[in-house]
Amino acid sequence: MSASPPAAASPGRPTEADLLAFVRRTAADAGLVTSLPLDPEGRTWIRLEGPGGSEAWLIGWPPGSGTGWHDHGGSHGAFATAAGRLTEQSLAAQLPTEGWKSLELADGVDRERLLSGGTGRAFGPHHVHQVFNASSELHAVSVHAYYPPLPMMRRYSRSGQVLRLEQVEWAEEWA
Repeated sequence: MSASPPAAASPGRPTEADLLAFVRRTAADAGLVTSLPLDPEGRTWIRLEGPGGSEAWLIGWPPGSGTGWHDHGGSHGAFATAAGRLTEQSLAAQLPTEGWKSLELADGVDRERLLSGGTGRAFGPHHVHQVFNASSELHAVSVHAYYPPLPMMRRYSRSGQVLRLEQVEWAEEWA
């Protein structure tokens, strides 16, 4: 199945290409990247002003940390690695957004990308993935942007080819 087409350009609404350009440009800002406090025990972050009203974050990833499987509640997004290296595992299939608790995934839907300093990617509103720092020694830092700002995130567990919806987190809960 092919990837979602980029969002159509609308006045004031950033496209996936706009978000990707922003995260790449921001990841190249050495002063900003080095200003992020790093914690050996957990991820750290700074909220940024994204383009066109998007939500953006600078995130520090200690060795071995990750997100677990999740989506972005219908938002388009992009991220770029500013330091270190991140691994993204994703599904190359559009999942239904409502009405299920467990899905059996077909063979061949798994994708994996290694993203080192300066490398980024954009994704559409139905993207399901997990991102992690596989290093046992080095922190990674990345920049993320989402439009519209994240209304919610769905968190999943995965066992073999079975993906289970475990939790829905709403933006109000993060405040």
